[in-house]
Amino acid sequence: MLKQELARLAKGLFAEPIPGAPPVEHTIAPTLAEEAAAVFRFASEYGLRVLLWGSGAHQAMGNLVTPDLIMTTAALDQVVDWQPEDLTVVVQPGVLIVDLEAKLEQQGQTAILPESPGVSTVGGTIAAGLSGWRRLRYGPTRDRMLEVRLATGDGRVVRGGGRLVKNVTGYDLPRLVTGSFGSLGLISEVCLKLWPLTTERAMVHVDDPAAALAASYRPDAVIESNDLATVYLAGSAEEIAAQASAIGGEPSAGHHWPDPLPGRTEAVIRVPASAVSAIVAMIRPLGVAFQAAHGVGEIRFVADGIVDEIGALRKTAESLGGALVVARAPDDSTIERWGSPPGSIELQRRVKAAFDPRGAANAGILPGGI
Repeated sequence: MLKQELARLAKGLFAEPIPGAPPVEHTIAPTLAEEAAAVFRFASEYGLRVLLWGSGAHQAMGNLVTPDLIMTTAALDQVVDWQPEDLTVVVQPGVLIVDLEAKLEQQGQTAILPESPGVSTVGGTIAAGLSGWRRLRYGPTRDRMLEVRLATGDGRVVRGGGRLVKNVTGYDLPRLVTGSFGSLGLISEVCLKLWPLTTERAMVHVDDPAAALAASYRPDAVIESNDLATVYLAGSAEEIAAQASAIGGEPSAGHHWPDPLPGRTEAVIRVPASAVSAIVAMIRPLGVAFQAAHGVGEIRFVADGIVDEIGALRKTAESLGGALVVARAPDDSTIERWGSPPGSIELQRRVKAAFDPRGAANAGILPGGI
């Protein structure tokens, strides 16, 4: 009876199994928010767990989910509306970041999404709460989300943000879904604020990234790695020359962003920006590859072979009001993905209950098994 009801409900929406995804009997690819909501209502009623899947680029983040169904955004892959004059674009979650940015570049615009996204989708990047290196200048991704449409875990379709049609009273929905890891439901559409591409871009290599940050004015990024520290500048040729002079370095044309870190396991430490140099001083002696974003407070590093040292790093990060989380790891990794539950854990439980009271959407993925 259960299979028959699901077959009736999701007729025409079944997709082929996804390579690398957990084995499930059914993979569903909705084409509308309403179709996703109907599947969530069914899952809630029958106590089924739905795993949301974009390209799979960020599936290693968060606690592992054991699903009964997989819902993929593969069929939600359209740019719905682009208004270059208004600097806004509306996209579905399955749109690849590389494709979106290539399209926007035709009109000299950018969504300031991660610069080396690989196969990452817009929806997956927002759900994982990820921002690019240019966050130092332009702020995090959540600050550029004007509106979002969501199929909730209990089977509703809600909208929140600037272009209001229907909202969830009391919630800033665009910010709420950013970093929610699909625990509230499926992002079916998002409106992003755009920025003009800067006419000139340059890099200056420096010896002291913290001092260079203090001497520069609104750089795109200041990134330190094992053997290099770089200030990324943008603006007019005159502005870049003046900034390079203030930093005390020679600019080279263009922006060449760091390659993704190697290794099977990658961890991220997030601390107040003032603590970046101290964290780097702890990581350097470990001999692992790392990338530190000065002025932002984020340090990424390869965690293979240093499981015993993770505890000390995590303790330091948490003592500073930050956290150490696992961004990528094999399923059999023994490293705790989240660390200590945040002080807001009970608030997170209440938010989860408001959107997905029966735990249909990505159940258990958040800290504390929410």
